[in-house]
Amino acid sequence: MDTRITVEAGKRSGQPCIRGLRITVWDVLGWLAAGMSESEILDDFPELEQADFPAVSEFAAIAG
Repeated sequence: MDTRITVEAGKRSGQPCIRGLRITVWDVLGWLAAGMSESEILDDFPELEQADFPAVSEFAAIAG
């Protein structure tokens, strides 16, 4: 699994987050499912990086 996805017990109730940020995998997947593009998400959340999106997809496929 990609090291961009982190799980910390005290952060977001232990949900998988992006690089230790308070943005979860499920947040990103929800935004994509709602029709936001990756560039729109990056504009709204500049702390994210383009390379985070494949990590989110990989995690979702494994956790599926």
